[in-house]
Amino acid sequence: MNSYVPFYPSVLILLAAVIVYACSDSRGFSHSTNPDMNQLSEQEIEEGWKLLFDGENADLWRGYNMDRFPQQGWQIENGLLQFQPSTVENQSQGLDIITRETYTDFEFKLEWMVEEGGNSGIFYHVLEQEREIYWSGPEMQILDNENHPDAAQGVDGNRKAGSLYDLIPANPQNTNPFGEWNSIKIVSDGPVVEHWQNGEKVLEYERWTEDWFNMLHESKFQCYPEFGAIRNGHIGLQDHGDIVKFRNIKIREL
Repeated sequence: MNSYVPFYPSVLILLAAVIVYACSDSRGFSHSTNPDMNQLSEQEIEEGWKLLFDGENADLWRGYNMDRFPQQGWQIENGLLQFQPSTVENQSQGLDIITRETYTDFEFKLEWMVEEGGNSGIFYHVLEQEREIYWSGPEMQILDNENHPDAAQGVDGNRKAGSLYDLIPANPQNTNPFGEWNSIKIVSDGPVVEHWQNGEKVLEYERWTEDWFNMLHESKFQCYPEFGAIRNGHIGLQDHGDIVKFRNIKIREL
């Protein structure tokens, strides 16, 4: 004879809650539902911060060397601005995006997250030209340091996350792993630039000095005199062919 065991609705509710919790992304992707995401605090408003992405549209951005926002690759999902590579080889490769406005002296901040092995970058002082975006705009590297081979290349870790790509390493190297959010801030005040990552200043440099030009002369940028040369330029986000997500993109002009 089969025995009957009662199954109460409260047990069913408890099991459902356990399943939802277990299936949530333990590495941070579930954080996209943060109610304060893509918002300015009262203090930020008083300080003059502006949102560059409201979680619903990308009206303040366009493709590099394009008059509109790319129709493939980049998308808005769950309040995040993200790049999703195409399954068709090379279909969306190189679709970097830039701000419609240009900026001179500023504080810029955002949060980024990559999936395993992800690579991307944040460019600033970008001069739009026929050449690729990275021949004019200095780049704050975005990288999964543990799983992307670029982390072991370059010199003294200058291709790891937070670094001035291929020039100055981020120190300390305090990047969170893939699947977790990283907060950054770039401060550009005249010739002086600072990179901040997860609440710590990881590097500072001064453009247009003898040391600056000597450093460029020893780098792959030596043949590109426009690199880091202009005061007023666009801010850009890179399509490197990997999944990358952004939120809380804000700027304050100095």
